[in-house]
Amino acid sequence: MKTIVICSGGLDSVSLAHRIAAEHDLLSLLSFDYGQRHAKELDFAAACAKRLGVPHQVVDISAIGASLSGSALTDEIDVPDGHYAEETMKVTVVPNRNAIMLAIAFGVAAARKADAVALAVHGGDHFIYPDCRPGFIDAFRTMQEHALEGYADVTLLAPYVTVSKADIVTDGAKYGTPFAETWSCYKGGARHCGRCGTCVERREAFHLAGVDDPTEYEDPDFWVAATSGFSATEVK
Repeated sequence: MKTIVICSGGLDSVSLAHRIAAEHDLLSLLSFDYGQRHAKELDFAAACAKRLGVPHQVVDISAIGASLSGSALTDEIDVPDGHYAEETMKVTVVPNRNAIMLAIAFGVAAARKADAVALAVHGGDHFIYPDCRPGFIDAFRTMQEHALEGYADVTLLAPYVTVSKADIVTDGAKYGTPFAETWSCYKGGARHCGRCGTCVERREAFHLAGVDDPTEYEDPDFWVAATSGFSATEVK
């Protein structure tokens, strides 16, 4: 299938891009600038596209992002430290972000005669982000069947939606993902902070997968304390 991958530049979406390139016809990578403080992730998406030899398009929806106020990813609100599944991490929600991105991606896919759009949402996202859950993915598929009926037939691929981030690390290693060339940290500093929820989740995933983590963290050991008391099943 000719497939467009929504790629942020993070570990999940870059791993997905490498998987799709191996299993399907990777048409292009599509990224979004929604005013995120960690916009440097887009450079990693661009590098991924160059590495895989496909076009990379960045859609500027920063004006929309500015209206989705109240998130630590777009406002002057501190990104909290701690485990990804802590209640405090809900401040990182950007309302309806995936629904907006997917609607645009499906329009692009229809215009380019693509067969599929691939998204790297995963089981670890379910606690915090409602638009990362299987119910949302199923509902979006149904909605798009109606939205493009008679015009285009585009499917939604979400192969990680029921698996953990550790599973993605294992999958990424299988398909040769260069993990050092991915960006996760929500704080967007010179190096991964090692303390925000996505850094803790990243570090934990490598540990659980038994794969060496090439990431340079400002605080490489914080994840141990942050993950105590949480099990993999609790955050799926």
